[in-house]
Amino acid sequence: METREKILQAAAEMIAEDMTANLSVRAVAARAGVSTGSLRFHFPTQRALQDSLLARIYEHLLPDDPIRDRTLPPRERLLNCLRQVLAPLGTNEDARTAWGTAYRTFIEPEQTEEVRAAYLAHEREAERRVQHWLTVLAEEGALAPGDHTRNVRFLLTVLNGLSVERALPGRESVLIAETETLNAAVDHVLSTDPAPPAGPTRP
Repeated sequence: METREKILQAAAEMIAEDMTANLSVRAVAARAGVSTGSLRFHFPTQRALQDSLLARIYEHLLPDDPIRDRTLPPRERLLNCLRQVLAPLGTNEDARTAWGTAYRTFIEPEQTEEVRAAYLAHEREAERRVQHWLTVLAEEGALAPGDHTRNVRFLLTVLNGLSVERALPGRESVLIAETETLNAAVDHVLSTDPAPPAGPTRP
């Protein structure tokens, strides 16, 4: 196994055992059986290691990229991407278990730097994936080019809200309400212009 893969595998094992594990250079290098210098060669910073690990985890959980399926119109492809993020959560008991884990990992404990870094790594990867989808659609002309940060945050907020709803008792089918919300969110994103690039402000 190549050194880079050994390092990522070791880091993945540490995260599987404890989602807030401190992926320090020494700890990961020791787990992988490589020198700290070798680890630094492949991952110059701790953030580089965390981001590479999260990207690998997301690729494993969500191996296909529906945004590239040009047999479907842009609207359906973006919908499928959003559905694919929610699918692993399951519903009812599965969703409650997933959110219970998230609560115990990121909300309940003291907000140490390790907890914050672990959460921010997940957040950066989620932002990267949604930004990728919107960039692809902009390249195809389905979205105007520009800064899509506002819509990235909007879609992530919608996904977070829907994932919580899956864990809560509701008055109607969660999936029916979820479909309506996703359709409304996609329609909003595809009908809005991106924010203009930031420039100097006038007095």
